[in-house]
Amino acid sequence: MAFMATFLNLIIMFSVVPIGKSLSINYYEKTCHDLEFIVLKAVKDATSKDKTVPAALLRMHFHDCFVRGCDASVLLNSKGNNKAEKDGPPNISLHAFYVIDNAKKALEAKCPGVVSCADILALAARDAVYLSGGPKWDVPKGRKDGRTSKASETRQLPAPTFNISQLQKSFSQRALSVQDLVALSGGHTLGFSHCSSFRNRIQNFNATHPVDPSLNPSFAAKLKSTCLLKNKAKNAGATMDPSSTSFDNTYYKLILQQKGLFSSDQALLDNPNTKRLVSKFAASQEAFYKAFAKSMIKMSSINGGQEVRKDCRKIN
Repeated sequence: MAFMATFLNLIIMFSVVPIGKSLSINYYEKTCHDLEFIVLKAVKDATSKDKTVPAALLRMHFHDCFVRGCDASVLLNSKGNNKAEKDGPPNISLHAFYVIDNAKKALEAKCPGVVSCADILALAARDAVYLSGGPKWDVPKGRKDGRTSKASETRQLPAPTFNISQLQKSFSQRALSVQDLVALSGGHTLGFSHCSSFRNRIQNFNATHPVDPSLNPSFAAKLKSTCLLKNKAKNAGATMDPSSTSFDNTYYKLILQQKGLFSSDQALLDNPNTKRLVSKFAASQEAFYKAFAKSMIKMSSINGGQEVRKDCRKIN
């Protein structure tokens, strides 16, 4: 885990926004004091064996919070006639659910029936960023787990094909600002995407242009060679940031070079306010870290759950 040792020295700690009455930094101080250590260990152990875990946990948290709030509904399994969120089209590529299971099992042994799966996921996402060289922030806790999970509701998730107006609408519906939109998009500095999420930009873009003209030509050619029209490789795709596996501000630099992978990435240049923020974060990694931490706290404070699950994959 040499990359961890290298980047842990670069961590910047942020505690940047007031927390609502329902959540508290010290929520488990008397009931489960070792909570954060136990979750961090679960994430660190999994990451040491699989470098894709941090990106998976961060994406899982986003997808959870954008449907019914951060209530761990994305963790529930389908049952009977009900198809759960994790089996909805945008979520079928989600993985690393076992990391949350491992943390929950350890916590149930230490402090049974106390810590919600939603809080575990929020902490795991923070630790995923931290262990990848990004900022660390105090996570407000006290979320409850939801009892409802429907695959049909994953249509609410912002799509990689969204334009700037659609992105702004999606975020504003969750009381997230333009700055939150641009800062949280920076999570795309981690991870991998299958061709299906950006094929629209490189094949039959429109009647005039076979390739999206906002895409850097050499980058587009590289993507086309990876995602052939009759590609039979199930896992063909591209890394979000090919320069490194660390959490940094390279994502914004790539957008300015017209090398954003998704339409929704490049769309951040289509509005003066979002374009200004892209340039700001590209120029200052510290400004990005501070904004990202602030927006993560804000997003992860959206909660509407009812219980503390004993098993993160099923309701009590």
